[in-house]
This record gives sequence, structure tokens and C-alpha cells, in this order.
Amino acid sequence: MRKATVERNTAETKIRVEIDLDGTGHFENATGVGFFDHMLDQLARHALIDLKVAAEGDTHIDDHHTVEDVGIAIGKALSQAVGDKRGIRRYGACLLPMDDTLVRAALDLSGRPFLVWKVAFTAPTIGAFDTELVREFFQALSTHGGITLHVERIDGVNSHHIAEAAFKAVARALRDALETDPRTATSVPSTKGTLSE
Repeated sequence: MRKATVERNTAETKIRVEIDLDGTGHFENATGVGFFDHMLDQLARHALIDLKVAAEGDTHIDDHHTVEDVGIAIGKALSQAVGDKRGIRRYGACLLPMDDTLVRAALDLSGRPFLVWKVAFTAPTIGAFDTELVREFFQALSTHGGITLHVERIDGVNSHHIAEAAFKAVARALRDALETDPRTATSVPSTKGTLSE
């Protein structure tokens, strides 16, 4: 069973994440940051993972700590749930259109975190949500999930669409990478025999 639960409690946030990599895309996300919840819903739905996030954070200051720490917790939960990565496809990519926007995402569940982020937003905020926090989330997810992640905005003018397309593209790439390959169900997809680092 590829499931994990992670709790992260600091002076700034209190977070609990439950993840099932073999789910149906069910989501229950309540971070106190409305737009972020909407993006996490997209991540779960399009990756076909079940995701439950409950977070309390110092949003009276801003949303930064909540968004970043949720990224950390989801990354850790993902890493725990996938285990030694035996039988997975490992790589995933998606070219995702959304109205005016086109975003490309490619990732490797390599155990070696690295983020290449080429996503420019046309507005500093989406409602009250700071667009800079989209990158902060994916940086935390990549670092603590051990993911090599490339995300690029190819086209787009609407910042809501750009953010949503990024989450959906990463989700679809993640779905592909996490799928098991029946041809290699008993082996780790690496000549080194490990994908831990």
C-alpha cells in the first residue's frame, strides 16, 4: 500500500498530510488559503492521488509559511509512500494547454532534488494570493520529495490560468512517473539499483 501520513508542527504552522498514491483523485484540502486549496485539489485530481491536507498557519502575517510548509509535508509524504520506487516508471512529462496558457512539466523521481522554474506571471497576485508562492511550493515539493522538476510557461497571459496549468501539468507528469510498469515490477528503474540519492 503506497500510503503515508506526515505531520509537521513548527512555531509558524501545524500541518497534517495524508496521501495515497493509488487513489482516485479524491481531495480534502483545508489550508486556510483558498486559492492554494484550489491548486492542491487540481494536483490530487490530475495525479490520481488521494490527498488530505489540514493546515493552520500564521496567515495573519502572510501565506508564505503555510504554502512552503505544506509543500515540505507533501514532498515528505510522497517520498515515504513511494518507498524504494521498485516497479515505477520514474519519469513523467506533460504539455498542458489551458485556454490562453501552455505549460510544460517534466520530472524524474530520482531522489536528487532540483528545480528549474521558468514560469513568469503577468500579475503579482491572484486575488489575495501572491504568485511568487507557486514557485515556493514546487521548490519545497521538489526538495523534500527528491524530485528533479522542470516547469516552463510556454505561453499565457492570465495568471490564474498560468498557476493552474502549472499544477495540472506537474500532476499529470507525476501520475505517469508514479505508475507501475508491469515489465519492471520487481526492479528499481536505475542501473545503480537505488533511487535514494
